[in-house]
Amino acid sequence: MPPKRPLVPAAPPPATAPAGAAPGQERYVIPNLRNACRILKLLGSSEDGLKVADIARRLRIPITTTLRIMTTLHLEALVRKSGTHYELGPVLIQLGNASLAGTEIRSTALPVLERLTAKVAETSHLAIPCDNRSLIVAVQDSPHPLRAASRPGFLAALYCSSTGKTFLAFLHYDRFDELIGSAPLPKRTAHTLTTVPELRREIEATRKRGFSLDDEEFNAGVRCLAAPVHGSDGSVTAAIGVTAATVRFPRERIPEMAVAVRAAAAELSRLLGYTEPRR
Repeated sequence: MPPKRPLVPAAPPPATAPAGAAPGQERYVIPNLRNACRILKLLGSSEDGLKVADIARRLRIPITTTLRIMTTLHLEALVRKSGTHYELGPVLIQLGNASLAGTEIRSTALPVLERLTAKVAETSHLAIPCDNRSLIVAVQDSPHPLRAASRPGFLAALYCSSTGKTFLAFLHYDRFDELIGSAPLPKRTAHTLTTVPELRREIEATRKRGFSLDDEEFNAGVRCLAAPVHGSDGSVTAAIGVTAATVRFPRERIPEMAVAVRAAAAELSRLLGYTEPRR
């Protein structure tokens, strides 16, 4: 079964201006509405929920302000309370499903995923970048009864997932230090790359071979491989990958999987209007 949510470092304090903010936009920001958004993102990265005091400490928000925000979010069913801990609420499932349904690339990708799964007989998936993580937006299940892939709506950490490594290598390459930092990375399995030099070497290897590999780094006994999808402007807009138990996806299958996944990614790129430069 897929994990409830990925383990990622705690959210940092807010920057003076959020990524993507237009000049002058900051003056229109409502501080506590932004804090509410930051709280929801933090809860999304916590497996067991958080207490009000923990949220206030991690995000450096006054505890009385945090309590008021949490009370409001709870009344609107955006969070739910379990004992003294808060978790994401059921309304977000509805909102998330609506958001996924409206993702244009998803409908274009579904036939490509179907063909990929038919070819390799394993689960395939599509992910798009979402802040500093990788968001699964579509999954085509394998014919096998035991499936290892995460479901649509799942957010995966960049450093230990195949689609996340794809984004680090081909989309966020110039932002590596900003996104990864310098501290040791959380260890999910015995195979997780936890040091920055290790991860940087892996990202360089990913760029050279044209695909990324999650070699039992996110879940023990599960291997994943992904490749970048380009939009019409040439930028990486998504990643296509396959996921399988290592008993069905041994290392010997990596070349075969790489060919199939890269071909699927290239097909979706063409459907999105991308023209590969002539060499």
